[in-house]
Amino acid sequence: MQKVDLLVIGSGPAGQRAAIQGAKLGKKVILVEKKTVVGGVCTNTGTIPSKTLREAIVFLSGYRQRHVYGRSYMVKRGVTFADLMVRVDSVIRHEIEVALDRTLRNGVELVYGTARFEGPNQVAVDAGDTTQVYEADRIIVATGTKPYRAERVPFNDSTIIDTDAFFKPDFPVKELPKSMLIVGAGVIGTEYASMFAAMGVDVRLLDRRTELFRFLDHEINEALTYHMRNERVTLYLGKDFSEIHEDANGKVVTKLENGRSIKTDMLLFASGRSGASLALDLDKAGVEVNSRGLIDVNSDLQSSVPHIYAAGDIIGFPALASTSMEQGRMAACHAFDVPCFSDNELLPYGIYTIPEISMVGKTEQELSEAGIPYEIGIARYREVARGQIMGDEIGILKLTFHQKTGRLLGVHILGESASELLHIGQAVMAFNGSISYFVDTVFNYPTLAEAYKIAAMNGLKRLGAQAQHDPELRVAKDTFVESVEEQLAAEANTEAPKPLDESEA
Repeated sequence: MQKVDLLVIGSGPAGQRAAIQGAKLGKKVILVEKKTVVGGVCTNTGTIPSKTLREAIVFLSGYRQRHVYGRSYMVKRGVTFADLMVRVDSVIRHEIEVALDRTLRNGVELVYGTARFEGPNQVAVDAGDTTQVYEADRIIVATGTKPYRAERVPFNDSTIIDTDAFFKPDFPVKELPKSMLIVGAGVIGTEYASMFAAMGVDVRLLDRRTELFRFLDHEINEALTYHMRNERVTLYLGKDFSEIHEDANGKVVTKLENGRSIKTDMLLFASGRSGASLALDLDKAGVEVNSRGLIDVNSDLQSSVPHIYAAGDIIGFPALASTSMEQGRMAACHAFDVPCFSDNELLPYGIYTIPEISMVGKTEQELSEAGIPYEIGIARYREVARGQIMGDEIGILKLTFHQKTGRLLGVHILGESASELLHIGQAVMAFNGSISYFVDTVFNYPTLAEAYKIAAMNGLKRLGAQAQHDPELRVAKDTFVESVEEQLAAEANTEAPKPLDESEA
C-alpha cells in the first residue's frame, strides 16, 4: 500500500487544479484518471468539443457573413459530421497534450485506472489485471458527471442519442439529419439547438419549463428566444413527452402528453446530467450522495466525511468549467488549512448559443426584488463600428447600476464575443467601480469594448442631462483609488517579500 498526502480522483478542470495546487503546497499527490487520456468530460466530450463544434458550424455555415452575402451563403454545402469533427479532434488532441504537460511539470504523479474506495482513507485503482491500493490523508473527488439517461427514453446511440454520442469514434451517423428534436432546453440543449439550426437543420426544442433561462436578464432572454425562432427553431415550452419510439421508416416519433406527435430524423436527449459516482463505492468511505449521484459539500467543499472533499460538476450547480477549476484549487487549500479566497459574487456565466450570451452580477429582476434603486444603460452592436465589421447587428450590451452612486451592479451581453467582452465589466465590478469609468476611459477603435461607453452614457442620460458631470457618481471609483493608495503607502514601510527563485516560479 502506497501512502500519499493527497489523492485526487478525476483529471477534469477541478481535478487538475486540485492536484497541481496540492503539489505547489509541497505535498505528495496522486491524480487518478480512468481513461487513457487526461482532461475528463470537459476536454473529451463536453466543454471543449461542443464549443469547438460550435466554431466549426459558425464557420462552415457562413453564419457571420450572411448579412453581406445573403441567407443562402455557406462556406461548404453538404457538411457531414466528419467535416465538423476534423476541427474538434485537432483541438482535443492539443488540449490533452497541454493538460498532460502541465500536470507532470508540476510534479503530480498520474495513475491511469478506475478508482474505488475500500475505506475512508483507502482507494484501490484497478488497471487491467493489476490493482494498486493507496492510503491518503486527504482525498478530493472530481469525477464530474455523465448525461442523464431517463428510463423511458429508448436510446439506440444512432437516432436516439445523448450529448456524448457525437464525439464517440464509433458514432454511426455520417450525414447531418434534416430534422432533430432536442429534449431539454437547458444550457446544453439550447446550445445544440442553435448550432444545428445554423446548419439548416429543422430543429424542435422541447422542455417542461415555460421559458428558456429564468436566471438571465429578462430582456436578454427574450432577445435570445426571438432570435432562435427567427432562425426557425420551433419551441415546445411548457410541454412534456409521454412516449418515444421509432416507426417503420426509421423516423423517431415523440408523442406529447397532449396527444400531439412529432416526427424527426433524430432525437437528442439533453435533460440534465447525473454524477459519475456509482463506480466509486462511496458508501465504503461513508460519503453520502443524492438521488442524481451528486455529492453534497459544505462551504469548504468537504463531504459528509471531513477529510474527503469534492469539487467540480460532481457537486452540482453551477457546474461550469471555470468554477470547477476554482473549486479544485480551493478544495486543495482547505484540505491543508491554507487560507484562500474566491469572490463568488462575481462568477461569470457563459452560454455558447448562437448568438453567444454572458452575464455577471445582478439582473433587473433581482435588483427590483431586493429594493435597490437602480438604472440601466444599453448599447447595441449595430451602434458600434466593430459590430458592423463583424456582421453582428443583433448584439446587446446591458448594464445595471446604482442610481445614486453609479456603482456597476451587473453586465448582461448577447452577441458575438460576449464571454470575452464581459470581463471588462467584471473587473470594474471587482473594484466597486462606477459606470463613469467607461465614460472617462478611451477604448481602442474599432472594438466591441466601445459598447461599454455607449451603454454608460445611455444610462447617465436616463438620470438627467447633467448626470455624467455629477461627482457623486464617481464616489465608488474614487474611494477605491484612495484605499489602494493608502494600502500602498502602508506597505511601503514594510519589508519586501523574498522573491521566488526560478524553480518556485
